[in-house]
Amino acid sequence: MDIIPLLELLLNLSSQLRCHFQWSLVPELEIQRKEETFSIFQALLLHRRFIGLFCSSSSLSLLCLIKSSHVFEVFSAVTKSEKRHALVKKSWCIEISKVMMMASSKNTPPVNNRTRISITIVTGLCCFFYLLGAWQRNGFGKGGGVITLEAVTKQAQCTNTTDIVTNLDFEPHHKTIKIPQRANTKPIMFKPCDVKFKDYTPCHEQKRAMRFPRENMVYRERHCPPENEKLRCLIPAPKGYMTPFPWPKSRDYVHYANVPFKTLTVAKAGQNWVKFQGDVFKFPGGGTMFPQGADAYIETLAKVIPIKDGSVRTALDTGCGVASWGAYMLKKNVLTMSFAPRDVHEAQVQFALERGVPAIIGVLGSIRLPYPPRAFDMAQCSRCLIPWTSNEGMYLMEVDRVLRPGGYWVLSGPPINWKTYYKTWKRSKKELKAEQKRIEEIAESLCWEKKYEKGDIAIWRKKTNDRSCRMSSSYVKTCKGKDTDDIWNKTMEVCVTPFPKVSSDVEVKKFPERLFSVPPCVTKGLVEGVNVESYQEDNKLWKKRVSNYKRINRLIGSSRYRNVMDMNAGLGGFAAALESSESWVMNVVPTIAKNTLSVVFERGLIGIYHDWCEGFSTYPRTYDLIHANNVFSLYQNRCNVEDILLEMDRILRPEGTVLFRDEVDVLNDVRKIAKGMRWDTKLMDHEDGPLVPEKILVAVKQYWVAGDGGNVRNSTSTLSGEE
Repeated sequence: MDIIPLLELLLNLSSQLRCHFQWSLVPELEIQRKEETFSIFQALLLHRRFIGLFCSSSSLSLLCLIKSSHVFEVFSAVTKSEKRHALVKKSWCIEISKVMMMASSKNTPPVNNRTRISITIVTGLCCFFYLLGAWQRNGFGKGGGVITLEAVTKQAQCTNTTDIVTNLDFEPHHKTIKIPQRANTKPIMFKPCDVKFKDYTPCHEQKRAMRFPRENMVYRERHCPPENEKLRCLIPAPKGYMTPFPWPKSRDYVHYANVPFKTLTVAKAGQNWVKFQGDVFKFPGGGTMFPQGADAYIETLAKVIPIKDGSVRTALDTGCGVASWGAYMLKKNVLTMSFAPRDVHEAQVQFALERGVPAIIGVLGSIRLPYPPRAFDMAQCSRCLIPWTSNEGMYLMEVDRVLRPGGYWVLSGPPINWKTYYKTWKRSKKELKAEQKRIEEIAESLCWEKKYEKGDIAIWRKKTNDRSCRMSSSYVKTCKGKDTDDIWNKTMEVCVTPFPKVSSDVEVKKFPERLFSVPPCVTKGLVEGVNVESYQEDNKLWKKRVSNYKRINRLIGSSRYRNVMDMNAGLGGFAAALESSESWVMNVVPTIAKNTLSVVFERGLIGIYHDWCEGFSTYPRTYDLIHANNVFSLYQNRCNVEDILLEMDRILRPEGTVLFRDEVDVLNDVRKIAKGMRWDTKLMDHEDGPLVPEKILVAVKQYWVAGDGGNVRNSTSTLSGEE
């Protein structure tokens, strides 16, 4: 037996006291001196400084000297430790088993003199280094020859990874590639923007919009600022800003200080939209076309449309006003995507989001809506004033594109019931009659069947396939192109999106079953890189991750976080695992990521395409919780990290929370920038432990308002482990 390599191994092991293997120890156990010689070997066997020695076959002869009863005692003591750390190294267990077998064998081979001398030398070296290590720990003359596992754990600074420890150092010490750093190591401190920007919407800014033509509402569409016009400051909240009321009270009441615009209370005074009372706005649930209230209007629709049984889950409200229809459809478990253009004073979409109702700034103009084909189970226009017959019916064709086969379209308002309202609308009977006739002709050409017309309401249903409809080739042409999902910033066309080739046996299921069942687009293999197995694994993964998020922040899933955004939604697993009547999730699929938005909608969730190098189509302070899963790795070298973070700050409410999930090096760069944005941050381990390079960064936006001199109010932490 060669002693020199063994001596080098002992010296190396005695100098490295680390927790590389994260083995669980039993702090109550002390090594007893049943026999002097064997107690030393038992201590060495458990002590991390020497454990690597006994994992090598070269020391097997040494282990053979340990009585089988003592080996079994040591083996049992270690393996009785907590199950979650069942990491007695596999190779070590094998060696122990070999030792026990050899120790109990009746045919033990004789040991020659050379072997005895080697064993004696090794034994002496082991004793020497063990005593040397104990002396180094305790100090000369301080005694304490018995080593406890509790002391070893304390000395090694091992941490239970299932607990959140506030003083852990998560800074990377293992980088192989140096990331360029700014010359100034201090974070850039972003200044507040002028108070006039408190409601700034970068891609819907009024002055810039006026440079574009009014034809087809082009000036109301997205027009984002060039690089030299981007604001690089923090959008302030208005003075007196308050946390919105919790849902469902927020549906009916909004703080005046949060949206200080009274225009609607005057302009819509006779239509029961909104009233101003004291320091709050009250929303009675009325509307132009439902003066008896949204509930009564919805009950009328429910006589024709199966709203109550889960068949209808996703809806689109074009020209939504303050989104009262979408707000009350939530009582039927229907998620409505409401949109309306950015207006100067009325702030309709801002009111909708302040109420806790899904909404975005948008318009039917010249560009396709940012949704995939067949996204919605129903759509409605309640006096939305969209010119449905213009451009050869192009806007109805766009609604048809996003409407699922078998879906419903509701029209209430001009020209429906024109005989009653033609004087009120100040239009001639002839004009209104011709308009309605034209709408019905276009609807028929789209394979829509008229199901109902009574009073102010007309309802059409899109047929489930093209076999049962007669399409006039002289009027309607089919949209060309294989990828019908590629619609971001694409010009709207006068053509019809073809029906999908999906058989009836894989139709979308009713909600809530469809939330976790395999969507038809996955079953048919229509989503690149996604199959049934990967979809189901993704569901399991996000259930685990959301459970961990709720442990980190106990308020996730409560009404504290009503408006939630997932910036990189993937298959919608985060939103599905978070599904609750207390919150809703805007699932954003980046335009540079895999196109999975059709999966999101087929699960009964809502979402949108977006490029995070640009501003999002919403008002400031509209989301309570933002989830950013690998967003910054995705956009690395594509656009400025600071611009994305500033946009997140714009749309996040004061005292709102962000959950980042990314590689540790990326998150450290994000963390440095966030410190200059008045965010409190905390870096945490992955739910699978500290050895996983992906980490979680939790950030909370501090409370501050315009005109307070830059002061911030201390916010109550919602992170587990903090008081």
